[in-house]
Amino acid sequence: MADRPASEREKTADAGRESAAGAVSDAVDRLMARLRREDAVVVAYSGGADSALLAFAAARVLGRRALAVTAVSPSLAASERATARDFARAHGLAHLEVCTDEADRPEYAANGADRCYHCKSALFDALTPLAAAMGARIALGTNLDDLGDHRPGQRAAAERGAIAPLVEAGLTKADVRAVSRKLGLVTADKPAAPCLASRVSYGDPVTPEVLRRIETAEGALRELGFPVCRVRAHAGGTLARVEVPHTEIPRACELRERVDAAVRGAGFTFCSLDLSGFASGRLNALLPLLPS
Repeated sequence: MADRPASEREKTADAGRESAAGAVSDAVDRLMARLRREDAVVVAYSGGADSALLAFAAARVLGRRALAVTAVSPSLAASERATARDFARAHGLAHLEVCTDEADRPEYAANGADRCYHCKSALFDALTPLAAAMGARIALGTNLDDLGDHRPGQRAAAERGAIAPLVEAGLTKADVRAVSRKLGLVTADKPAAPCLASRVSYGDPVTPEVLRRIETAEGALRELGFPVCRVRAHAGGTLARVEVPHTEIPRACELRERVDAAVRGAGFTFCSLDLSGFASGRLNALLPLLPS
């Protein structure tokens, strides 16, 4: 079959781009329309791509009836806290930081399969009085892709009546990034950065010291040129399992002495490199091994 003329290929490409642009515009409209149904919202705002888009859109629709609130605890990396603060300031968001007490809750520190439930419960305990004072509902930056993962925090959200506007607007993670790009948000391509406690092997206690080691080690790895990385803590926080994208594994091996020094310098006794490469939620593989 002969190739189509260049003019036809260009028309097809243009049509594809127009269709994609239209889909993104539709996603923006759906999100804004969903938020217009609220009198006021308190956005649980970590500064990641999802919550940043939600906070920005809520502020655009509701103005000062939208409040972005960042939960501050040992599980929030200082770099993420600073990024969230800078984004809020750059876009004129009404923004507060509140301290949450999940680290003081034995159920959270025990780090069972339901750790995230207790973390989110602490978050809602902090946000509920603010929402009540504003006559607002609590809004989470959950997207459609999150619904298929192991996320006990969603149960806590349902119990507290929190809403998920991104889900209700039908936005996937890819949609969140595309919409953020269209709106000119710097978070459009921001790598996912879940809480530091998600790096601690289930069953090992979550302590401020282990979280500090993880934060320090990941910061050192980023300085070595690994912007996407995870340091998973095992064996009571003595063993670090380093994950980088599989394309970066050869370079990590070349820099193994510096990687090892960076991780052990953060307080770990041992450093290992996971040859499977980075993948979100890798520790969920341990869930079937936990006591029922």
